[in-house]
Amino acid sequence: MTESVSEQALVAVTLDELEKLTREAQANNTPLELDPKRSQLFALFVKAEAAGLVDEESGPLSADELCRVLAERAGLTEAARLSTAQQEKLSPEHLARMRVLWSLMRMWMEWTYAWKRWPEFHST
Repeated sequence: MTESVSEQALVAVTLDELEKLTREAQANNTPLELDPKRSQLFALFVKAEAAGLVDEESGPLSADELCRVLAERAGLTEAARLSTAQQEKLSPEHLARMRVLWSLMRMWMEWTYAWKRWPEFHST
């Protein structure tokens, strides 16, 4: 999918905001699943979905893609690679970051699924 400049900007802003919210949750040891974080995350999802950016197959803000990018930004990709290569455990900080991203990914996947299925249960 070729993205316009405005789509690229929305992707960048959304990823930055998701990173900020997940880092805050990790630093404060607060779950993403509770408000106000949940509502803030859902608002970002709604904007991304309205722009057509969450498609599971090719969306730059699909659950898989956003977590891949956020994991890369956090150094988790390299940490996991080194952990496997050296047969060592991930650091507690990397594990905590991974857990937060898993929570984000799970919620994003659930919202994507529910949003896609909405018309089946709500006829006009």
